[in-house]
Amino acid sequence: MAEYKRPKTKAEFDKNFKQKKPLMNDTEAYYEASRCLFCYDAPCIQACPTSIDIPLFIKQIHTDNVTGATKTIFDSNWLGNACGVVCPVGVLCEGACVYNHQDVSPIQIGRLQNYATNKTIDAEKEIFKVGEPNGKKIAIIGAGPAGIACACEARTLGFDVDIYEAKEKPSGLTVYGIAPYKITNEEVLKEVDYLQKQLNFNIKYNNAINSKEELATLEKDYDAIFVGVGLGVTRHLGLDGEDKDGVIGAVEFIEELRMKQHEIKVPAKVVVLGGGNTAMDAASEAARMGARKTVLAYRNSRKKMGAYSFEYDLAISAGVDSLFNVTPIAITGSGKVEGVRFAKTEMVDGKLKTNMNNTFVVRCDMVIKATGQAKQGHLYDLINNLEIDNKTRIKINDEFQTSNPKYFAGGDAVNGGAEVVNAAYDGKIAAQGIHNWLTQK
Repeated sequence: MAEYKRPKTKAEFDKNFKQKKPLMNDTEAYYEASRCLFCYDAPCIQACPTSIDIPLFIKQIHTDNVTGATKTIFDSNWLGNACGVVCPVGVLCEGACVYNHQDVSPIQIGRLQNYATNKTIDAEKEIFKVGEPNGKKIAIIGAGPAGIACACEARTLGFDVDIYEAKEKPSGLTVYGIAPYKITNEEVLKEVDYLQKQLNFNIKYNNAINSKEELATLEKDYDAIFVGVGLGVTRHLGLDGEDKDGVIGAVEFIEELRMKQHEIKVPAKVVVLGGGNTAMDAASEAARMGARKTVLAYRNSRKKMGAYSFEYDLAISAGVDSLFNVTPIAITGSGKVEGVRFAKTEMVDGKLKTNMNNTFVVRCDMVIKATGQAKQGHLYDLINNLEIDNKTRIKINDEFQTSNPKYFAGGDAVNGGAEVVNAAYDGKIAAQGIHNWLTQK
């Protein structure tokens, strides 16, 4: 039975998608900050991909220096506000907290980080300045977390920066591809606006780079180019019936949901294919949009799922059912989705095998494919002398420079799809790499 009623208004949508990590008030933040032991070797810092000085910013919060805490956070991570709520802190900083060894709840580092940055952003405190102009210009392809981080760092180093973004809003995955119960559009855009006002980088929206001619213009007009594009559309599975009405990719489903919210209608019965974090988000969202039955289907065992366990638990708590060791072999229906035919899978000699003698159909009105995204290989092919690996990821050196020295890259283009915090780190270090390379020329 459905846990959620179909939302018909913005208020009902917000209720169904209430924030997993609500903003702390001053008293909550003070109390939580007082629990920190300020460890000398700080395992939380080591677990953070951007190496934020976590004990320092918590001490700053505790001593009512919230602006200082925010600067400490942004100095390491230009997407510090968003990462405070969208990062999988349970397996990163909070997962490393020493309290975990004492059966005591770890410090709520993410929420403290979000508290400090939110207060500073709302107060419009100016904590950064553009660096002394160095006469050099950088073009950034993609206004996702990697591109925004690269732009911010580059501006502090004195570069002029233009970002070329294919869509009409910045922040990539953070605004288009993350479940609404993790962070709101308003909060994402507020952070980018805050940084842009202080550091004055330019974003050219609805401006995709799709041709050699456009790249040639960038190469002529800019001293260096950073490729910060994310992943592409959901991959085609090649299933019989995959083109039927009612089949949609998970990233496309999540984007439409974030943009249209209560205006979209999710049918009564939904099947979600996949076992990663995106699959969990899509299943949970379908349930929160009022689907009477949402089934999550994965080809292997629960233990083999790529999703974090807490993401799976969140989906189940929203009323999602799950099927393991099943693989889709066809989508049934005449023109419109009516169901998914599955075959059971089993491990034979260490390999996953499909048993075509054991098949069944799960009836549904909608199929959401959360089975991975295509890489942006079409763009990479346009760049001269650009080396990519056998997984269509751009090869880089330690300073995020590609085999074509004028191009640097980071984020999903390099790692094939990771967390927002990883992209933020890549963009920052790439800007420093660009600075080092142009200084040495």
